[in-house]
Amino acid sequence: MERTSVVIVGAGPIGIELAVALKRAGVDHLQFDAKQIGYTISWFAPGTRFFSSNERIAVAGVPLYTDDQGKCTREHYLTYLRTIVELYDLPVRTYQGVTGIDPDPAGGFVVTTCKSRVRCEKIVLVTGGTDRPRRLGIPGEDLPHVSHYFRDPHDYFRKRLLVVGGKNSAAEAALRSYHAGARVALSYRREALGTSIKYWLLPEINGLMKSGRIEPHFSTVPVEITPDHVTLRPTAGGEVRKVPADFVLLMTGYEADMSLCRAAGIELRGDREVPVYNERTMQTSVPGIYVAGTAVGGTQEKYELFIENCHVHRIVAHLTGERVKLETPVFERPES
Repeated sequence: MERTSVVIVGAGPIGIELAVALKRAGVDHLQFDAKQIGYTISWFAPGTRFFSSNERIAVAGVPLYTDDQGKCTREHYLTYLRTIVELYDLPVRTYQGVTGIDPDPAGGFVVTTCKSRVRCEKIVLVTGGTDRPRRLGIPGEDLPHVSHYFRDPHDYFRKRLLVVGGKNSAAEAALRSYHAGARVALSYRREALGTSIKYWLLPEINGLMKSGRIEPHFSTVPVEITPDHVTLRPTAGGEVRKVPADFVLLMTGYEADMSLCRAAGIELRGDREVPVYNERTMQTSVPGIYVAGTAVGGTQEKYELFIENCHVHRIVAHLTGERVKLETPVFERPES
């Protein structure tokens, strides 16, 4: 059985930043991820740009520049993360999901993955907050033309696409698909799109809906999906309507996977399963296990935690015995 001081679970941007910080501090560690590094970002549609400015999503003190001085794309950011892993020769073991966390009778923990077992003194869970789609639980949700992920607008060229949702991801999917030649309709449970949608998206999509080029179905929820249409029910009651659709995008949000927290015995609060932790150290209710990144918020309803405001090194300070200070976030008003 291998031994190390710290096991990091998760290799997204904050997990990678933490690994760099541990290496700089001389702390022996191993890092595991069930998928590839930056996996959540990898399922963004090609060419997707971050809402946050580049300096806000840069990690580990490594500058992030783009050739057009604009906001970073999905492809550029994945390249950036790979570069950091190579630059610091980080011991990341991808496609090795952690399946168990158990106390070690000799002290510390035993971490079990799909390929190995590792003894360690401390564990940091950086598992993110968007592991799986938030399902609607309606008939037809698993049909092959239905997806919870916006993969590529090209797929919908000259096809009827119904987008379900009313936040940034839904608005962007509707706009990009429309500009790629799709015939787009949008269903949203509220009376109008909210002002939380980014300022460069909201006027355009509202204008396209007002002109009828994107077909709006406000105050509706889908209740059934068939191979050629979606049945929408008005939220205020009344007759259902059937909207023709060759493809359906359910942009209804995502949930965190807190199963490892539960398995390790960490106290979770509320329906969002927010882990209990010490703000000065990020240590959870289980001594020796820490939480970092967007996993700190469990499943977020209104997103408040992003890459840009999760840059904390309290964990490293606590592990190395340095004086721990309660940091003020660098960015009090996230752009994301």
